[in-house]
Amino acid sequence: MQDLLIDTNIYAYAMKGDPEVVSILRRCRKIGICAVSIGELLSGFKGGVKEKTNREELEQFLDSPRVFLYSIDEDAAEFYSAILNELRRIGRPIPTNDIWIASVAFQHGLRMFSRDSHFTYIPGLVVVS
Repeated sequence: MQDLLIDTNIYAYAMKGDPEVVSILRRCRKIGICAVSIGELLSGFKGGVKEKTNREELEQFLDSPRVFLYSIDEDAAEFYSAILNELRRIGRPIPTNDIWIASVAFQHGLRMFSRDSHFTYIPGLVVVS
């Protein structure tokens, strides 16, 4: 398996031990995660009863030598604007955070790993589901 950028839901499935997700991630050479996904996760942790445990698990995950954290920068913003305008043109809106995540996948040449089917609306994005 090549390099993937994981969506927030994939991290959650992996932490729950989903066999299919875990199998795919084990075969990856490089697992990317976007700062936007980290924000979504931290927000969820704050709303739950296991915030400390969840944060510790996330830190362990991020410490793996195969895991790379991607930030949003001006290049990602260019991809974001192109994706957003294309989705508007074809009448297929998706959540804003997912557009940012997809923009990072494009920017770094990564395939998107998600169980959200709306990523398939983004022309040119290679989605593993």
